[in-house]
Amino acid sequence: MKKNKIIPIFLLAIFSILIFISLQKNPVKNLNMTAIGGEKITSQQLLGKLTLINFWATDCPGCINEMPGLIETYKQYHAQGLEIIAVAMYYDPPSRVVSYSKNNKLPFPVVLDSNKEIMNKFNDIKLTPTSIILDKNGYVINTIVGEINFKDFNKEIAKLLK
Repeated sequence: MKKNKIIPIFLLAIFSILIFISLQKNPVKNLNMTAIGGEKITSQQLLGKLTLINFWATDCPGCINEMPGLIETYKQYHAQGLEIIAVAMYYDPPSRVVSYSKNNKLPFPVVLDSNKEIMNKFNDIKLTPTSIILDKNGYVINTIVGEINFKDFNKEIAKLLK
């Protein structure tokens, strides 16, 4: 009788361990980007920083609407350890991205993802704007699809930077 109870408990334990392992998130690795100004950005350089990777396009009204908020958030929290990287979608003409970045004096790195390499590192990118937040160890801790609510977002950023 005891043997019959031990086997199901053992199987349940094994099953639970497998589920736990499958739910473990891995840090984003091998992230190599070049900003339009020539600056190289790697996942290694982002370690120790809270990082927002914003996927956007110049023809996306929501993306353009949230840029002033991203600029203000960057100015407010960059010195405390927040990094923002704006990744222009593969279909966005590079000349428009460069022009928009210069005309709007974007203070954070802007990257062209012409070959979808960065987008493919994050399986959830189907719409713009989409913002991915990486913790200081490079793990994805949040994904925001659509415009950011900066009032709530900035409160969360302040907590995460403590």
